[in-house]
Order: sequence, then structure tokens, then C-alpha cells
Amino acid sequence: MSRIAARAAKLDQVCAEAIDIARDAITDVDASEVGEHLEVIAEGDRLVTHLFDCHLAGYRGWRWAVTVTRVSRSKHVTVCETVLLPGPDALMAPGWLPWNERLQPGDLGVGDLMPTSPDDDRLAPGYVESDDPAVEEANWELGLGRPRVMSRFGRQDTAQRWYEGDQGPEAPISVAAPRAARCGSCGFYLPLAGALRQAFGVCGNLYAPDDGRAVSIDHGCGAHSETLQDADAHVEELPTIYDDSEVEAVAVSRAPGSVEGDEPAEPYGHG
Repeated sequence: MSRIAARAAKLDQVCAEAIDIARDAITDVDASEVGEHLEVIAEGDRLVTHLFDCHLAGYRGWRWAVTVTRVSRSKHVTVCETVLLPGPDALMAPGWLPWNERLQPGDLGVGDLMPTSPDDDRLAPGYVESDDPAVEEANWELGLGRPRVMSRFGRQDTAQRWYEGDQGPEAPISVAAPRAARCGSCGFYLPLAGALRQAFGVCGNLYAPDDGRAVSIDHGCGAHSETLQDADAHVEELPTIYDDSEVEAVAVSRAPGSVEGDEPAEPYGHG
């Protein structure tokens, strides 16, 4: 098998020296937006690209690229194309993502609609047999049941997200709670039905920060039902201390009707 070595394009000197022609070809913007000449690249036989710095606002690191050429045995250089290209350090917009991949938890607001894909891996057709007895029971009670129910993958994905989130055992409020104050032993803990019952429930304590939210069985907080007030707890009363050096003696005149301690009591019972 013959191997043909790729021949590097030779830089055409006539096209390489046509810097002014290339610069003048950038007519879509003001001349001040075209910076200094950066580089010349040989694209092929008598085909050269000139690169100029770009001064457009918001296009840091971008470069104007102007490709020029000439006919064989001719000194006349013509422009092939002009384009704005990103350089190695160009500031570029992030890659485009579909709207359903850009959404984050909490982005959905009042009146917003979020269509669910027909092939969502988190869901399975409701008419197929499920591996969760609670799902089968719900389908039986409702007759035809729901069109789609959560698949095994959907439940596992949900459980992992909940467990690693703010309602899991590693949440700051859970770590700061007493070791014994776990949701699984709390009277306000309402276990979920089905396969998730073993690990998750809903908090029903009005005063707990996770009221109405799904929490893991080993989550915890300071509003645990068995965090009881100690009836014997009391504040030690310290004796009153008087500093005689801070007492100021004040002379008080006796008001009419006042009596000394060794005098007989007056009719009104004053002593």
C-alpha cells in the first residue's frame, strides 16, 4: 500500500503581503473595531488567511479572518471571504442546552407548564405490572389506574436526590440535631407508601422546618417529638449582694402623722 505524505501548504508571498487589502475587506464594522494584524496562515496554493485583532465590545479574544487568493502568474489579489472567529482565549457563550435540561428545581412558577417527554425514563406505562405492590393496589382501586406510574429508575433517582439533599442525614440541620433526634423515631413522621416507605416519610410537625416535606428516616432536627422539657430543670437563684460602698445616705424629713417605732399605734393602724 502506497502512503502519500501530506504536503504542507506553502505560504504565497504575494497574498501574505496583501495585509491592507485584507483589512479593507472588513466593511461590516467601523475601522476602529479592527485591531492589529496578528498572523498569516497558508491555507493552500496561493490561498492565505490574514488574522486581525477584534475590538468589538463583548468579543474579547475574537479575531477577524480574511482569506485572500490570486490566480496563477497574476499579482492581483482578491478576497474570498471575511469572517469573525474565536481565538484560543475567546470569551464564548456556553453551549446550548434544551430547555428541559436547563431547568433547575424551583424554576417552575405559577402558571408555568412543563410537558413531560413520552419516553421519560422515570415513568412506565400504568397498565404494565409494577414491582411496587403499592402501585398495583392503587391501579386496582382506580380501575384503569393512572396512564403512567413511576418506574424503578424513577424511584431510585428520586430516593437518591432526596437522600443527598436538604432532607437527608447530611443536611446541616440534621447534623446539628441530637444524635437520637431522628425522623424514624419521631411521632410526627408519616411514612410513605410503597417501596419508598422503608427510607422516607413526610414531616407533619407544624413547627419543624421540614413540615410537609419528604424526609429520610435518618434525617433529624430539633423539633423531634421526644425532645421533652425537663420538669426538674430550674434556674439557680443567686443571693442578692449589696455593696455598702455604693449606698448614698439621704436625709428624709418626717411627714405629718408619722410615728416612731416605740410610740403607740395611731387609730389607723400605723406602726
